[in-house]
Amino acid sequence: MSTLDVVTDASVVAKRNLIKIKRVPDLLVFTTLSPIMFVLLFAYVFGGAIDPTGGGAAYREFLIAGIFAQTVVFGATNTGAGLADDVKKGIIDRFRSLPMAPSAVLTGRTLSDVVNNVLVLVVMSITGLIVGWRINTGPLEALWGFVLLLIFAYAISWIMAWLGLLIPSPEVINNASFIVIFPLTFVANTFVPLDTLPGPLRVFAEWNPVSAVTQAARELFGNPDPNPMSAASLAWPLQHPQLYTLIWAVAVVAVFAPLASWQYRRAASR
Repeated sequence: MSTLDVVTDASVVAKRNLIKIKRVPDLLVFTTLSPIMFVLLFAYVFGGAIDPTGGGAAYREFLIAGIFAQTVVFGATNTGAGLADDVKKGIIDRFRSLPMAPSAVLTGRTLSDVVNNVLVLVVMSITGLIVGWRINTGPLEALWGFVLLLIFAYAISWIMAWLGLLIPSPEVINNASFIVIFPLTFVANTFVPLDTLPGPLRVFAEWNPVSAVTQAARELFGNPDPNPMSAASLAWPLQHPQLYTLIWAVAVVAVFAPLASWQYRRAASR
């Protein structure tokens, strides 16, 4: 098949997944409610403790990029759960019977989840603005910050696509991904400055790609650390967070896109 055929087929699959969100709006509602609760909880419960002199105002600006990163990473689990559900219901076998490119199913699934993340980021941005978050840089820098978050989420979705085809059970995928993603998003600079972490955890957090994408977003949004006395990390990933994020994204897609495609052929043949 030509590249145009693959793109056309992928767009059809992506449209199918987006229509599912329209028909089952609960998927989008509950995806956005969780991060909104995190914003309110951390901003007003912990904000005053972390930024006591400013009443939490500076912390709320610091927090939002971390919430963005956590949200898009957790949002990537929809890819795995959706594919696992399709395998379980036999929909993957139906796709195999159609004259379409095999890669279109996975590409369409991951791209539709990018669109879902765009909608979630819009809701999260509005929530952030309500609680006091502000973008203190230019529009192009801010736009690039959002794009970096989506690129990172797209890469993670390929890991979840592989897992969703490997473990064709939506319930298991949700539980397994939570066990992995939860510590990745919390042992990072998402919610607290890194100098508050003990030695081993700080080293892990400094090289954690979630910390890098969060740091990159903060720099591009112009949201500084709420504690001006915090020691800046000398770790290479946090000195070059945009580059480190892109390296991770490219590496993950290069490894897991072929793995997911191979697993798709296996899942469809079972």
